[in-house]
Amino acid sequence: MFDEYFEVRLEKANKLREAGVNPFALRFLHGTRIPVGDALANLKLADDGAPEQGQVFAICGRVERLNNMGKSMFLHVSDETGRVQIHVKKNVAGDDGWLVAENLDYGDIIGVVGEAFRTRTGEITLAVSKLQILTKALRPMPIVKKETLEDGTEVVHGAFKDTETRYRKRYLDLNVNKDSMERFRVRTRLISFIRRTLDEKGFFEVETPMMHSIPGGAKAKPFITKHNALDMNLYLRIAPELFLKRLIVGGFEKVYEINRNFRNEGISTRHNPEFTMMELYEAYSDFYKIADLTEEIVAGAAEFVLGTTTVQYGEWKLDFKRPLKRAKYTDLFREYVGISFDNEAAVIEKAKAHELYSPKLEYEVIANELFEEFVEPRLINPTFVTHYPTAISPLAKRCDDNPDFVERFELFAAGMELANAFSELNDPVDQRGRFTKQVQSKDEEAPTEVDEDYLEALEYGMPPAGGLGVGIDRLTMVLTGCTSIRDVVLFPLLKKVEGAPAGGETKEAKE
Repeated sequence: MFDEYFEVRLEKANKLREAGVNPFALRFLHGTRIPVGDALANLKLADDGAPEQGQVFAICGRVERLNNMGKSMFLHVSDETGRVQIHVKKNVAGDDGWLVAENLDYGDIIGVVGEAFRTRTGEITLAVSKLQILTKALRPMPIVKKETLEDGTEVVHGAFKDTETRYRKRYLDLNVNKDSMERFRVRTRLISFIRRTLDEKGFFEVETPMMHSIPGGAKAKPFITKHNALDMNLYLRIAPELFLKRLIVGGFEKVYEINRNFRNEGISTRHNPEFTMMELYEAYSDFYKIADLTEEIVAGAAEFVLGTTTVQYGEWKLDFKRPLKRAKYTDLFREYVGISFDNEAAVIEKAKAHELYSPKLEYEVIANELFEEFVEPRLINPTFVTHYPTAISPLAKRCDDNPDFVERFELFAAGMELANAFSELNDPVDQRGRFTKQVQSKDEEAPTEVDEDYLEALEYGMPPAGGLGVGIDRLTMVLTGCTSIRDVVLFPLLKKVEGAPAGGETKEAKE
């Protein structure tokens, strides 16, 4: 049990304190620390493969393995960049150094100074001359052993394989599961690539409010909070769209934001109540140009973080090489639902048969329920779905040749929506009508009042523009082969466990 380990380790920490050794040191005292990976990369080797003499390194990291041989000790130390073996000898480390070594446990954080040599088994090792404990770990790190079966399948043995526990204790997951650490490195590189790409194209990064007086910019149920001083309800934003478009009215021609959105909806493998979006708007553009930009972003991101535009996602091999497939909403509807979108009687009959019908819903909403049920899961290879119905696209500009549809696309891959974009509606009269219709619909996910301030901004004139939103979490899922959004969010929201400490803990975690 953790409590037993805790008491033993606490006793060791107290023993060090009594000897005048601080088990939670203020700083490393014995030189300038170099990352383990850099030390190994900079190592100079002689012709026989042994390190040249006199190469001394100061490293810090977490203890991974201990082998006490009486008067000497071998252990592994790892940091974010790599792992190296160290060798501590009692007669070299001195009394204080050996006292520290004898009271070390798996998971402790130490600093060492040592000269590089190669052992008889061929492993690069540091012969320690200085040893300092930096942090005494009072709880043991999970020990996970991996075994590769004859068929190549990797099986994980050990206490730290429960999925929910990994999410609740991400700090342990990152330490133990290096593939988890790598996923979040990929996520960071993805965001860096997108930011750099947009900056180079002249886009201006901005920040817009997280708290809105009227929720808007997307259809979703908001989180409600209250500003006490102003005695008013506010809503955590469901999308930054309406504020970003105010900036286009203000004269910025290219703007973007990478930040959090919040939607008070169910949790699933593809939904987290708070998620990261990249949203951009470009004046004098449209959804055709934005589709080209989207291709450049997703294909470039795959190439940048993976070195290829081909991505293995479960059983599917996805190809983000440009140009991506483009298909109209109504064509896909006919192909996969099996009936024409404008065959209202047949659509309603099928929706009823699959329990997707409600008399409270507009026809287009009912049809879209069928689209989500029958079409979206089949969009495996990256595909732009274009020309959505106007009734489900209240912020998009109508098509000139058919006002019942709008210039909008969504990008799908592996059956998931990755991006949403359209030619932005800049007609304030049309926009007012659609806002009013939303409010009158009594849909619990629709705004409860018309955003008059945004409409007034439109009345001053917004140039034709194209807009795009990309889900960073889902794009990361695809690029890393993850089937759950919780694997790419560092601290996903989880149900609180009764009687657990802050952050929660499952029964399996204690065991």
